[in-house]
Amino acid sequence: MIKQLVAVAIAASSFAAVAAPETYVMDGSHTFPRFSYSHFGYSTQLSHFDKTSGKIVIDKAAKSGSVDVTIDMKSVNTGSALFNGHIQGEDFLDTAKFPTATYKSTKVNFDGDKVVSVDGNLTIKGITKPVTLSVTSFQCMPHPMLKKDACGANATAVIKRSEFNAGKYAPYVGDDVTLTIAVEAIKE
Repeated sequence: MIKQLVAVAIAASSFAAVAAPETYVMDGSHTFPRFSYSHFGYSTQLSHFDKTSGKIVIDKAAKSGSVDVTIDMKSVNTGSALFNGHIQGEDFLDTAKFPTATYKSTKVNFDGDKVVSVDGNLTIKGITKPVTLSVTSFQCMPHPMLKKDACGANATAVIKRSEFNAGKYAPYVGDDVTLTIAVEAIKE
């Protein structure tokens, strides 16, 4: 009987070690949140942020996890230094008062072993709204150059900028903004 209990305890402890959550730190040189919107119906403008940090925690066995992202809003890159300054103004991002935006997950949703969406709260200009990111691709594997495990994903959502007190010129300049986040993260 004691041998059986010891065997069960050993098996349980090895399973717990395999099922432990794994933490991945976002690679700032390969993680870029982008946003696009209609510009007077003429074109779809696409811009991004150059500085992002955060962590992803994945527990594949438990089908759970968390995502925590911080975006440096002053790193907005529209392709034009003049427009970068304009979009950082009070009517849009107001980076003087709100230098960062955050996304904090409330639930990571799986289909089998793949993350398919993330429910969470997006905070821009001090205003927090629930946002679900649809994950269009997700992969974890050993990184061939870093020789560490890594995860990568692409996620997208559509938000209304007016809900974040950034709706100047809407509806002429589109109120719907498509967020797309390309992320790569390295295991701690």
